Amino acid sequence: MIIGGHLKTSFIDYPEKVSTVFFTRGCNFRCPYCHNSELVLSTEGDTESAYIQTFLDKKKKYLDGIVISGGEPTIHKDLPEFMAWLKTWGLPLKLDTNGTNPRMLKQLLRDELVDYVAMDVKAPLRKYGEVAAAMVSIQDIQESREMLMASGVDYEFRTTVARELLSLDDIEEIADEISGARRFALQRFKDNEEVLAGPGQFTAYSPEEMNGLRDSLEERFETFIIR
Repeated sequence: MIIGGHLKTSFIDYPEKVSTVFFTRGCNFRCPYCHNSELVLSTEGDTESAYIQTFLDKKKKYLDGIVISGGEPTIHKDLPEFMAWLKTWGLPLKLDTNGTNPRMLKQLLRDELVDYVAMDVKAPLRKYGEVAAAMVSIQDIQESREMLMASGVDYEFRTTVARELLSLDDIEEIADEISGARRFALQRFKDNEEVLAGPGQFTAYSPEEMNGLRDSLEERFETFIIR
């Protein structure tokens, strides 16, 4: 497993839990608004298992959960083994994924290796490849969505919204495609120096526009969140 970063303590990455976050390197998407470009573009470097073991042995009592993020964790074939190892500390595991590997997702769910899944929804299906800047199997995306919605595991779908990439109509279309999901989170784009396309390329919707989306969308989901 190629681990490129570690956030020792997070109060926001695992809902209602204090978590620690391990970031994998490499991704099969090139979303231009991505704020983890250093992780996406590099597959070098590793966090030694001895470091992880020492950290978790020492800090487990202060944590409520562990998050595996990226990059895209499911491009790594040894992800199930890594998550099984992390499970030995007895903490709930959350996975952040783009949903392009439903076969691995199915394995993780079947083997009860994941307790919470956050799946990114990049765009309406008709423009998925455009926003992800990559070849995308829409069938795989749909399979992952349906699998999560039918599973007993806790999950959320989440969409980062930048004005230049997703129109208000696009966001409405996304909501239609995943209507009935347990939890949907809209995330305002935040510009920084690590954005893959470079800073200053994209802008966020205003708080007023985001609240307007809340009024329009929230009845379609059990829980609707704006971050």
